Amino acid sequence: MKLHMHSFTLPHRHTFRIARESKNEQRTFIVELEQDGISGYGESAEDPYYNASVEQMQAALEPLRNIIESASPDQPEQLWSHIHKQLEDAPFALNALDIAAHDLFGKRQGKQLYEIWGLDPKNNALTDYTIGIDNNPKMVEKMDEFPNWPVYKIKLGTDEDVEIIKELRKHTDSVFRVDANCGWTPEECVTNANAFMDLNVEFIEQPLKADNWEGMAYVKQHSPLPIIADESCINESDVARCDGVFDGINIKLCKCGGLTPARRMIADAKQRGLKLMVGCMTESTVGISAIAQLLPELDYVDMDGALLLAADTATGIRIDQGKCIYSDTPGTGAKLIEANELS
Repeated sequence: MKLHMHSFTLPHRHTFRIARESKNEQRTFIVELEQDGISGYGESAEDPYYNASVEQMQAALEPLRNIIESASPDQPEQLWSHIHKQLEDAPFALNALDIAAHDLFGKRQGKQLYEIWGLDPKNNALTDYTIGIDNNPKMVEKMDEFPNWPVYKIKLGTDEDVEIIKELRKHTDSVFRVDANCGWTPEECVTNANAFMDLNVEFIEQPLKADNWEGMAYVKQHSPLPIIADESCINESDVARCDGVFDGINIKLCKCGGLTPARRMIADAKQRGLKLMVGCMTESTVGISAIAQLLPELDYVDMDGALLLAADTATGIRIDQGKCIYSDTPGTGAKLIEANELS
């Protein structure tokens, strides 16, 4: 195999603000694995919260180039197992590599990954569309750009969170999901959850700081709405820790290190009776197309990252009113529009 690494800076459709940060563009890192003229693509978006930069991801993979290029293109899980120890401190880089390896494998097999895994997409969950924190008129305007979307994810973590949801509810009957991105106290969460009960809010995602397990136990006991872990669920070992403290988990491929561990996390969570969600950063269609392969396993999905961008760098799956439309291309379905190779 040949290893190629690419970087893109993708503009956001709007300033994207959550409880802890605000940004207007997204740098992203794409791995390409090429064999016999066929290329597989994987992606991780840069994220300072997890100390993952494009430069860090490139620097993590470059010393492993010989190992990667000598690996079998038809055994992606074996490549992950062989190399993950050397990338323990670089899960975002590992993720991009693992997705690329799976994509290449699927393309060589001539099948979408979900077909290879024996999954049936006929009852796939619908993806939400995320509304970042802003003033109320602007948040309404963002919803109006994607009208009648079946589910909106509303980013919160302000002093006026209940008022925001009440105002947005005046403009749509669609389901709301609330994501506080670690922005609340336990008491705030319970108070807000009770206020949201009559506002068609489906669940609350990561209300407290990631390590506030005592607070989450309090919330789990007192909240009338389900609570889904995000920042508290990073890798495989966190699934057991979330059991009994959260009602479900949101798996991020970037954080856990790829499709290989994500599939094990899904199996573990199912055995524990936890609700399952896979979420995105603001990846291009490369990363989103990988998430789509897991859809038949999920209760909820947040795969709107490419919709939040003003420009994409790939083709692949499409989303129509929350529904995933798979590409005719095998693997994940992703194809890079243009190359911007890192030196």
